[in-house]
Amino acid sequence: MARLVMKFGGTSVADIDRIRNVARHVKREVDAGFEVAVVVSAMSGKTNELVNWTRAAAPLHDAREYDAVVASGEQVTSGLLAIALQEMGVNARSWQGWQIPIRTDAAHGAARIVDIDGARLIERLEQGQVAVIAGFQGLGPDNRIATLGRGGSDTSAVAIAAAIKADRCDIYTDVDGVYTTDPRMVPKAKRLDRVSHEEMLEMASLGAKVLQVRSVELAMVHGVRTFVRSSFVDPEDPALGDPNNPPGTLICDEDEIVEKQVVTGIAYAKDEAQISLREVADKPGVAAAVFVPLAEANINVDMIVQNVSEDGTTTDMTFTVPNTDFDRAWKVLAEARESIGYASVQGSRDLTKVSVIGIGMRSHAGVAASAFKALASKGINIRAITTSEIKISILIDAPYTELAVRTLHTLYGLDAA
Repeated sequence: MARLVMKFGGTSVADIDRIRNVARHVKREVDAGFEVAVVVSAMSGKTNELVNWTRAAAPLHDAREYDAVVASGEQVTSGLLAIALQEMGVNARSWQGWQIPIRTDAAHGAARIVDIDGARLIERLEQGQVAVIAGFQGLGPDNRIATLGRGGSDTSAVAIAAAIKADRCDIYTDVDGVYTTDPRMVPKAKRLDRVSHEEMLEMASLGAKVLQVRSVELAMVHGVRTFVRSSFVDPEDPALGDPNNPPGTLICDEDEIVEKQVVTGIAYAKDEAQISLREVADKPGVAAAVFVPLAEANINVDMIVQNVSEDGTTTDMTFTVPNTDFDRAWKVLAEARESIGYASVQGSRDLTKVSVIGIGMRSHAGVAASAFKALASKGINIRAITTSEIKISILIDAPYTELAVRTLHTLYGLDAA
């Protein structure tokens, strides 16, 4: 019997009516003959409420007690969905992360999954019972609940799919798949039938909010075929078609994609900030002097550009950090000024990183050049550029975000016909 993991996010389980609708989706798959495990998030807005309560109780709270509080949202949802399924005549039982168990490392609040023993789950599934699992949580080495960070239910679902050797993992969201770009910004954006793990990893890390980055990493490592689907369609809609190949976007190995587009999608990430260190001594170890203190402060540095002076004695070093980390990064660099030895520091906020992504770029020249030319024709100044085999990222001023995304989307023929 085929085995399926279904994951439902916060908007899909926002209230009792939504939970009943999710139960209908689950029952449809059970009736189609699947062994089903369901992973659920907390009801929409509930995690934020729980986080705010912990901050109100104590701004500098114990991370282990924070996890005990915020993990309760998923516990409520899993119990309610199990009840709704039982009411429909489906044999179902709720599971918390520690009951499986999902073992994590000790990083409370942002734990990583170390191991999942799927034996008990498989036993129940083979008996015909639906397992309704609280996402976002596991059991740390201190035998306490540990949460996986925001968006962690996606990671839970893919990890469980790998552990129980599921045929696929369906991620249900408030959209019906992965689009060439944000359809709210570009109405001509179209839904993609298939996206490679590599492309999805880039899109997720560069601003696309459909899937959490770590869930895509796990899917790629373990070869989990993952569908992105909408939970807001009628569960009995005939258009859902073949239960083995549902509508939505399949995230899969590159080998499963026959026709590879040069560019698959355009992603963007707002709230970027840029910092430039002027006249830094051009000598071995200077990069470490800059970036090690930032790393120790848990500040993520992204795009890095270095320009050496004409006489070769100094260099200007420019890089980006999240806008939320700008003030902390500025302070770290000020404290490390003596060891770095820069003449001055400059910064800019309110920037956006726009990225062009596609596995077809590996075998096509001129993709970057055409992007630069198109943006120049629209009067958009490029502050920094980084590239990889399947990605070009361009840093621009935030007010030009929509114009840049629409320009590039049209340039690469991604507008829907």
